[in-house]
Amino acid sequence: MNNYLLFEVGVEEMPSRFVASTLKQIKESTEKMLEEKRVKFDEIKTYATPRRLTFIIEGLSNKQEDLEEEVKGPSKKISLDADGNFTKPAQGFMRSKGLNPEDIYFKQVGKDEYLFATIKESGAETSEVLKEILPLAVKSVVFPKAMHWAGKDIRFVRPIRWLVALLNDEVLPVDLEGIIASNVTKGHRFLGSKEIIVNSVEDYKDKLKENFVILDQEERKAIIVEQANKVAESLGGKVVMDEDLLDEVTCIVEYPTAFYGEFDKEYLKLPKRVVITPMQDHQRYFPVEDKNGDLLPYFIAVRNGDSYGIENVKAGNEKVLEARLADALFFYKEDTKRNLAFFKDRLKTVVFQEKLGTIYDKSERITKLSAKIVDALGCTDKKSNVVRAAELCKADLVTNMVFEFDELQGYMGMEYSKLEGENPEVSLAIYEHYMPIAAGAELPTSLEGSIVSIADKLDSIAGFFAIGIQPTGSQDPFALRRQALGILNILMSNKLTIDIKEISEAALDNYSDLEFNKEEVVGQMMDFCAERIKNMFRDMGIRYDVVEAILNADINDISDMHQRALELNEWINKDELVEMLTAFNRVSTLAEKAEGIIVEESLLVESPEKELYESFKSVKEEVKDYLEAKEYGKALDSFATLKPAVDNMFDNVMVMDKDDNIRNNRLNMLKNISDTMLSICDLNKIEYK
Repeated sequence: MNNYLLFEVGVEEMPSRFVASTLKQIKESTEKMLEEKRVKFDEIKTYATPRRLTFIIEGLSNKQEDLEEEVKGPSKKISLDADGNFTKPAQGFMRSKGLNPEDIYFKQVGKDEYLFATIKESGAETSEVLKEILPLAVKSVVFPKAMHWAGKDIRFVRPIRWLVALLNDEVLPVDLEGIIASNVTKGHRFLGSKEIIVNSVEDYKDKLKENFVILDQEERKAIIVEQANKVAESLGGKVVMDEDLLDEVTCIVEYPTAFYGEFDKEYLKLPKRVVITPMQDHQRYFPVEDKNGDLLPYFIAVRNGDSYGIENVKAGNEKVLEARLADALFFYKEDTKRNLAFFKDRLKTVVFQEKLGTIYDKSERITKLSAKIVDALGCTDKKSNVVRAAELCKADLVTNMVFEFDELQGYMGMEYSKLEGENPEVSLAIYEHYMPIAAGAELPTSLEGSIVSIADKLDSIAGFFAIGIQPTGSQDPFALRRQALGILNILMSNKLTIDIKEISEAALDNYSDLEFNKEEVVGQMMDFCAERIKNMFRDMGIRYDVVEAILNADINDISDMHQRALELNEWINKDELVEMLTAFNRVSTLAEKAEGIIVEESLLVESPEKELYESFKSVKEEVKDYLEAKEYGKALDSFATLKPAVDNMFDNVMVMDKDDNIRNNRLNMLKNISDTMLSICDLNKIEYK
């Protein structure tokens, strides 16, 4: 079990965004196939640079484990004809398993006999298994876009140029579409040798380092951080180390060397993010700040190579950034000659969607919906700021700055509105209304920003649903799932109490010029929302039946649903749950037969039903108080105290009495009990564990 495999896939420079996922896919496919092939191993270590994907499998067994497996075929009556000969189904089974007639026997299973055989297979050498599965693992990778090259029947993100495969220091001739593995790798494209002969894992790592390749991505990352910090310190500042950018830079260099560049202090007059965006998002530079968090006129870049000729590299990078910042300064000056109201009017020329009008139309709908959400939340003191933010939230889309740097949408609206003297809450809401921009991303921090964000996203969902455009399967071209999750997360995180159904109806009312069945579309939107809630809650570790119990209670307040789900998820661990659920399930079943909810106490003739009704009246008030206080666990505890009285009634009273009035009165009482349960959650959805 001390065997190891070194496997390197050499490629043209890979885009950084594909490196981690490609490593993961090949590793997982290899692990799965080794297990299926009964080859034991300890672990697979993975390394990557832009030009190579490396896998080191440690603790490989010498060979496959031997196989002895009993397989079951068709029944005897299907396997043999009247003369005792094997039928076509039996022959097909034997062919599929590589069996001969003498391998077959019959065994009794239940009432019938079935054809059986025991397959025995000696384990093959691990080397043979690896030669089979490694090409398959490489071919199994799925990319959004992939390439064909040199007439090969393989698709990969970039052409594969070489393979290295060593099994215990010996070359394993893996064949990938005519690319035969050897013990020859390549160093850094410009600084290293074009052919490096390696004889072991240790030899491989050492020789790569000698040829300016730091194989371990974590080691490269640490080097970048250390070098960047030292350079920043030498400039009297500190590096702004964005983790996503750090990961990206790590994946585009094999031998990192950090250096600094300078730019004109004049550009520091621009808003901070305007300077950072071309630097960080476009050129992959790290900004430098002083101790107060203000930008310094420097940037730190990472070269894929050593320090030779670094001054030329520095000058080239400074020239590129200078051009980008000069453009930004020009656009900023041009934009600030006009106000946001001017730019909002220009939104009339920008189409949002053919049937849903322009961005100007959308901003008008957002404004109306935002005002209704304010009213629904009861925060009328925020209304003027919310409406103003909604009116201006899309205006920056047609500014010069956002046209050039679309990452700055929302941010430029905030900055320009500040210059115009808008209320700070309005400016912040303009920026925050795009949040969250992705799953798990930052949420709005202000109530104003939260409201406008909800209105913006809900307007899109309502409009697309109204014209019959909905996500299907994996297709969601307008990101409606993401927008729905954004709404739910904002409501839940900020504990905003609002009826989702009511605001969905309000959003649809803004599309009065379209023809659609409002009731039907609202139902579709609620179903769509319910699916997102199920996924969210399950990701939080809430049991699926708890989620169903909450959703079935006809509650449309996501914040309220979340709190109920958390408390019910804990409450159902009670020991007496099974008996309790059985009792209330009987209540709900009979309650469905009720024709009303009015209970005439004069028609309660048996002591058990009288006792139940008296207990229920008290419990109903307790439950109501607990629900108002949002103490759902206590509400459930209170409701559960009815169980003894419920059991006593079912044991001693015939609910379906011959007298119509008595029977209906008892059913109405059970209906009241069931409705009170549903005001908390639907306990009938909870499954016994």
